[in-house]
Amino acid sequence: MALRLNHRKCQKALWAFLFLSGVVVWNQIQTLQEEKALWQTEASTSSAGNDTVLLGGMPVGIYMETDGVLVLNTEEIEGIDGKDYEPAADVVESGDYITAVNHREISGKADLLSAVGQIDGGDVVLTLRRGEDMLDRTISPVECETGEYKLGIWVRDNVQGLGTITFLTEQSRFGALGHGISDTDTNMLMTIDNGRVYRTSIQDITKGYSGSPGTMEGIIVYNKYNILGTIDKNTEAGIYGSIDKIDDLFDEQIPIETASKEEIEIGDAKIRCYIDNEIKEYDIRVTDIDMTSSEINKGLVIQVTDPELLEKTGGIIQGMSGSPIIQNGKLIGAVTHVFVQDSTMGYGIFIENMLNQVESSDSSKIVSN
Repeated sequence: MALRLNHRKCQKALWAFLFLSGVVVWNQIQTLQEEKALWQTEASTSSAGNDTVLLGGMPVGIYMETDGVLVLNTEEIEGIDGKDYEPAADVVESGDYITAVNHREISGKADLLSAVGQIDGGDVVLTLRRGEDMLDRTISPVECETGEYKLGIWVRDNVQGLGTITFLTEQSRFGALGHGISDTDTNMLMTIDNGRVYRTSIQDITKGYSGSPGTMEGIIVYNKYNILGTIDKNTEAGIYGSIDKIDDLFDEQIPIETASKEEIEIGDAKIRCYIDNEIKEYDIRVTDIDMTSSEINKGLVIQVTDPELLEKTGGIIQGMSGSPIIQNGKLIGAVTHVFVQDSTMGYGIFIENMLNQVESSDSSKIVSN
C-alpha cells in the first residue's frame, strides 16, 4: 500500500513475481506415506546433511510489512494561505524509513497518520533509517486547513503478491523467489519487519511474447485460516522463513539432493510449472553458467524448449520466481527473471546461494538465543 500523507489517500501497489518449478524422477508406485518416511530418513542421515531438501514448486501468496514506514516521494501541497509548499523536500529521501515522530516510535501508516493528526503547529522531528544510519530530521508541517497540518510525503508499509516456494529444509525453513522484493517506486530492496505466506488459487495466465512477458494471476484471501508460515528475511537471493503447515503446502514430499555450482552443466534440465491447476515438468536448457556474476541471482541463463509450455505461456511468465531447476536428478537453482525481449529465456540463481541465506538465518538465531 502507498499512502500520500498530504491527501490522506491510499494507492495499492500489486507485485508480480516470476515463478517456475522443477521435479526429479520419482517412483510413482510409492505412496505419500512412503515418500514422507524416505524424506525423514534421508534428512536425518549424515550423508544427506544440509544437502537434502524437500522439493518446492508450489505458488503461495506473500504479504510483508516494512520495518518502519517507507518513504516513496515528496510532493507540493497548498497551504491555507493559497501558496504552494514542499515541506519534506531536502528533509527525507526516497528509500528512507520513518521509524519515529517526535521521538515516539511508529510501526506503520496508522501510527504515522495518528502522529500527523496530533500536530498543532511548530516543527516536527522525524527519525529516519537511511541505509545503515539513523537520522533525526526536522520538518515544518504546512497548515492546509484550520488546525490541519500535512507533511507532503508518499509512504508505504506493506507489499503483497505471488511467488513460489523453492525448497524446505528439515528444520522447516523455506527459500522462495530467488530474488529479493524491491519497492516498485524506489526500486530498492525492502527492509521488512515481518511477513506471512498464504494459500493461493491461480485463476488465469496471460501468454507472453517478445517485448511483453506473460503474467499469472491468483486470488489470495489474507486471513488466519490461510496462513501457511512466516517470512523473516528479504534478501537479493530471495525471501526466507518457516512453514508451519507443511502437509497443506507439500502434497508431494519429495526429497532431493542439491548441487554445487561446479556440478552444473550446459545442457538439458527440467522445470515444473504450476499450469492448468497442476504442477508438471517441462524441458529447458541451461545455456550459460556464470560463476563470477556480480548479481547473486543471475548465475544461470536458461531457455524453455518444451513445446507444450511454449504453447501455454510463451516461456517464462511473471509469477514464476523461485521455481526449482533440476538437472541430473539434483536441485541446481531457481528461476528469477525473464528476458523482456525473449520470453523463452531467463535468469536463474544457484541453489547454493539460496542455501547460504538459510544457513546464515539459522546461525543468527543461534547467536541471538
